[in-house]
Amino acid sequence: MTGPLGHPPVPRRAALAMLGGATLAACRRQAPWYGMDVRGISPDLAFALHRAPQGRAVTQADFRGTICMLYLGYTLCPDLCPMTMNYAASALARLGAGAGAVRVLFVTVDPLRDTDARLGSYVAQFGPSFVGLRGSDDALARLAARYRLAYDVTPGPPYRVTHSEALYVFDRGSRARLLISTEHDGNDPAACIAADLDRLLREPGPDVRGA
Repeated sequence: MTGPLGHPPVPRRAALAMLGGATLAACRRQAPWYGMDVRGISPDLAFALHRAPQGRAVTQADFRGTICMLYLGYTLCPDLCPMTMNYAASALARLGAGAGAVRVLFVTVDPLRDTDARLGSYVAQFGPSFVGLRGSDDALARLAARYRLAYDVTPGPPYRVTHSEALYVFDRGSRARLLISTEHDGNDPAACIAADLDRLLREPGPDVRGA
């Protein structure tokens, strides 16, 4: 569900500037992973959608060889989506060259308003690792059901959109590994996400590099 924070999107260069001297060590771990370990619980990455702004059909196979972070949201979200994308952008900046092997898949739950052009422009604000995806109502419903992610769009008036706040993380073999919440728990979410991603990057993976 959308939260109370009203953070606007931060362009990639601004996000980098905010990092300062922050390191992966800024995350105080309470468990082996910051995110919830979902190995053997959640299914592998699978979808058939269209990539913005080109409208090109893509599937999970296009991203095999990269670590994928899957998020359901919408571009007009006033708080949760930009906050979460800013955390992801800051996490990727902490990875340095490793960020090239990570993709953030932002799937819109509001394709009626999120055109290819709007969605493409939105994800571009956060950096080259961010990918905007759109799909039919059926494709979106299947994706959400597969990972038990909730969303609801009420055209209104008033126009209302709600959605789950979690980030799914899939390893380079497209296996579901982590479910991450960005709710504050005394840690720096960006540093903790970066620590989990860094650990996944160190694992052996397929030789294929994704899109």
